[in-house]
Amino acid sequence: MSDVLAAFLYGQLEKWREIQANRRAIWERYDAELADWAVANGVRRPVVPEHCEQAWHMYYLLMPSLEARTEFIARLKEKGVAAVFHYLPLHLSRFAESMEIGAWSKERKAECPVTEEVSVRIVRLPFYTSMTEEEQGRVVEEVKKLKL
Repeated sequence: MSDVLAAFLYGQLEKWREIQANRRAIWERYDAELADWAVANGVRRPVVPEHCEQAWHMYYLLMPSLEARTEFIARLKEKGVAAVFHYLPLHLSRFAESMEIGAWSKERKAECPVTEEVSVRIVRLPFYTSMTEEEQGRVVEEVKKLKL
């Protein structure tokens, strides 16, 4: 690790508790304020089992379908809110398809139907440590205006 990167990380570690408190507040506000909207629109919110420690690193919604996710992202974008889809499953990446990984190869593709199904429905809401209450309030307001 370079000295500059180490210094940056050290600065973050010095403020770790403050950073985590801010991120937790953002996560919990999204969760509380979008609960009724999610139920009314068939959208799943994050589930954190009681025995797990939360990282507070993102807030996602699981849309009812790919079409709903696509429309959700597009309509928020029209309002200047940058919600994004979350990930491409590793086993579907060009890199993974070019490799023989674990128990599968080019001849025997990995089968991860749950991962694939979730990957086309998940969307991340804007989430960053310095997000203000006003910025988050605007995101929540625009999400609540949408009907899926």
